[in-house]
Amino acid sequence: MGLLEWLRTKMASGRSSVPSEPVDYTPIGVVRNRQRNADASNWEDTSSDIVFRADLSEALDSIEGFSHIIVIFHIDRVPTGAAREKIAVSDIDRGVLATRSQLRPNRIGVAVVRLVNRRKEVLRVHGLDALDGSPVLDVKPYLPPYDSVPDAELPAWATAPKAD
Repeated sequence: MGLLEWLRTKMASGRSSVPSEPVDYTPIGVVRNRQRNADASNWEDTSSDIVFRADLSEALDSIEGFSHIIVIFHIDRVPTGAAREKIAVSDIDRGVLATRSQLRPNRIGVAVVRLVNRRKEVLRVHGLDALDGSPVLDVKPYLPPYDSVPDAELPAWATAPKAD
């Protein structure tokens, strides 16, 4: 079977279409910090505790050896209907998927944070931009060989200084 025939088969089977059914996740933990306002501007200075379900304590074994982790969380305070296609950045509308805005089609947050310490089923992290009470969906160790792209490029508008 040639490549074109394989592609036609895949397209005909409907497998290439985007599924329309919802995807459900069960939180594995919750964020605890003093951040209650989504408009906060000092996220890089925020210390948070991620409190995991007690049954996941062993799942955290050996994580304390990493300096950074990736936290995937649910942005639960943004109303379902608040998603936008465009967001104003540098006074120009940009596609929301080209930004770090919380007004996304799916309210999923991802942050690379410094892991300060672990106490049983609690991780203390620094720099997490999640509000107090945000459900945590997953954590992964930050692995520089996989998670860092030294030659990554940004468009000029993404590096422009912010206007006062």
